[in-house]
Amino acid sequence: MIRIAFSIALLAASSLAWPAGGGEDLEQAGSNVHNLASVQRGAAMFMNYCHSCHSAQYMRYQRLARDLDLTEEQVNEYLVLGNREITDYMIAAMPEDAEQWFGKKPPDLTLTSRSRGEDWIYSFLKGFYLTEDGWNNTVLANASMPNVLWELQGIQRPVMETYTDESGEEHSRIAELEIDQEGLMTPAEYDQALRDLVAFMTYLGEPAVLKRESMGIWVLLFLVVFTFLSWLLYKEYWRDVKK
Repeated sequence: MIRIAFSIALLAASSLAWPAGGGEDLEQAGSNVHNLASVQRGAAMFMNYCHSCHSAQYMRYQRLARDLDLTEEQVNEYLVLGNREITDYMIAAMPEDAEQWFGKKPPDLTLTSRSRGEDWIYSFLKGFYLTEDGWNNTVLANASMPNVLWELQGIQRPVMETYTDESGEEHSRIAELEIDQEGLMTPAEYDQALRDLVAFMTYLGEPAVLKRESMGIWVLLFLVVFTFLSWLLYKEYWRDVKK
């Protein structure tokens, strides 16, 4: 019985650490969805830079007040944009013509953190660079999305290198990205802003995560105590039988 409880605890702990998306070349986001201040800053960044094009259609503005320790007045003033009501779902104001403009309708971002993973989002937002043909990205090549955060990050240019493959043919690839034009933020400030944004998107993907993991500890403790009491009861029941 004790082994079973230990196995359950180990499985739960491993499930918390297992990433939702992966890739050897992705940078570690290092975001913390349990840092409420970080999630609040990420919410403001999402509304200012993402929400005009991208919906989070499974979330209501009103829930942000309840989960993020904000008043409805604060949500109305800082997070609800345009003519939306606080009871509305978070639907972007982008018109239906967006698919014709961009070649693809901007995707809903509610579940992106669960489908792609935190590291993917973080690396994608850091991976934009500008070429003569326009914006491109190291994580998602030829993405329809431009770098909407370029004023904060600055403009990056690719530094190319030549390498030889196993067959002896030479190819070019991006060795690194370097800042060609500085942005409003330092690289450290921009990294932190992205961590805040990723933390908010992690919350969007699973709002219950703010309470689920803290409750999970108590559930595991209950299972351990219950297993111990069951073991004592087992010993008491079978004490006379096994004599």
